[in-house]
Amino acid sequence: MNKPALAMQSKAKIRIGPAGWSYKDWEGVVYPQKASAKFDPLEYLARFFNTIEINSSFYRPFTISTANSWARRVGEAADFLFTAKLHRVFTHERGKATDGDEKAVREGLDALAGKGKLGALLIQFPWSFKNTDDERLYLMKLLERFREYPLALEVRHLSWNNPQIYEWLEELGVGICNIDQPLFKKSVKPAALTTSQVGYVRLHGRNYQDWFREKAPRDDRYNYLYSLDELEPWITRIKEIAAKTKESYVITNNHFRGQAVVNALEIKSTLEEERVVAPAPLFEKYPTLIDSAIPDPADVETEPTLFS
Repeated sequence: MNKPALAMQSKAKIRIGPAGWSYKDWEGVVYPQKASAKFDPLEYLARFFNTIEINSSFYRPFTISTANSWARRVGEAADFLFTAKLHRVFTHERGKATDGDEKAVREGLDALAGKGKLGALLIQFPWSFKNTDDERLYLMKLLERFREYPLALEVRHLSWNNPQIYEWLEELGVGICNIDQPLFKKSVKPAALTTSQVGYVRLHGRNYQDWFREKAPRDDRYNYLYSLDELEPWITRIKEIAAKTKESYVITNNHFRGQAVVNALEIKSTLEEERVVAPAPLFEKYPTLIDSAIPDPADVETEPTLFS
């Protein structure tokens, strides 16, 4: 198989955006409360961000037709690139992946790459994936299996924080994902590591109460809004990562009630050193966003009651 071409480098070295775009609780918060039938949340977010992480691919592979649809819907944003999470059968259900699973994953990824819209493939493992002989062997085979894509590896257990691991990833040309998560004794801590020309940052929030709670709904785990003070150290790290890479992705995964969008906009504003354009509905629930952003004039025209 030919290696899918890494999408053309853009003028924007640092790419910022949320994880996902299809959330019911974003209606009336990020998106208009009563949007028309023609409203497209993906096209809408691509007005404000130059990347979005596809998280649905973690639960099921996306098809060729879906990849083509996504590429078309962000077509007005020529600078836009997706990242995608590898299907969980390869990371959270280890040993269960079939040839059919791999074929399905590749079909969607190759279609997106063929449209020039795939920036990176994120391989995300859970905290339970630890640095043992068996797990290293599994990881080695998995990275080899998907080596033709621009890869970024996310591990959450502190046992992986090892110089030899980072040297190994650098030899393979696999990027390392720097994460912000609730910190426990054996959790990977915030860093500004790079092991390839692809830099990656994921901010999960700091909801200590629900992070490891077995029955906590997904939304509860990611219910957290970073303050500007909490984001400030990450701004420094992001700049360090960008200085050592060709393309860096900053993904906010604290998606509950649109908080990922708020924090992504605040990061973008801080890096660009100016207020940025933002979805107008956000300002009603998050009025302090006005310090970092201005409401999209197109939204204000359609929803004048928000700013009257």
